[in-house]
Amino acid sequence: MKNRNKKSKKTGNISRRGFLKGAGITAAGTVIAGSGMLSLQAQTAEKDKTLGPGTINIKMNVNGRIREMNIEPRTTLADALRNELHLTGTKVGCNRGACSACTVWIDGMPVLSCSTLAIEVSDREVITIEGLANNDRIHPLQKTFIEHDATQCGFCTPGMIMTGAHLLKNNHLPTEEDVKVALSGNFCRCGTHPKVITAILDAASKM
Repeated sequence: MKNRNKKSKKTGNISRRGFLKGAGITAAGTVIAGSGMLSLQAQTAEKDKTLGPGTINIKMNVNGRIREMNIEPRTTLADALRNELHLTGTKVGCNRGACSACTVWIDGMPVLSCSTLAIEVSDREVITIEGLANNDRIHPLQKTFIEHDATQCGFCTPGMIMTGAHLLKNNHLPTEEDVKVALSGNFCRCGTHPKVITAILDAASKM
């Protein structure tokens, strides 16, 4: 009797437990494939694209010029600009995306370069404080910053100017409230915010 029961639970050399286990794996595989998750082969191919730990060669469009450099994949955009391209106008304050001193433009939008990897930029256009001037003529906002003494230590100044210039590019007649909202992520430990606001409003009236 025991042998007959044991025999009825098997089909050929496959036990009922083995059959159910195999069916479960097949079903799970179908669900994974249907949900768009990577197959084992795709995951392997993805791993093959892993960069590092050594240096890699990248090209970047910075201030209208194609620049080439060899960097580690972990290099931030701020470090690449400062250490590899020697564009030290971009400052690193908190180095954690809180003070906005490191602000640059990527494709015309303000971005925190200390929180952006250089390899993420690829061929997108990067504009730094050095690229804001028109040849030998400084940007009108840079001029009003000087006129209104809107700097003290000057460390936060590049980020303030890049943020303010982006505001003026998109809003030719901003109100004081518009300026305050635009600068809400930029911090100055010296406390020059009132003069910064005055400089931006003055630049708007002259541009």
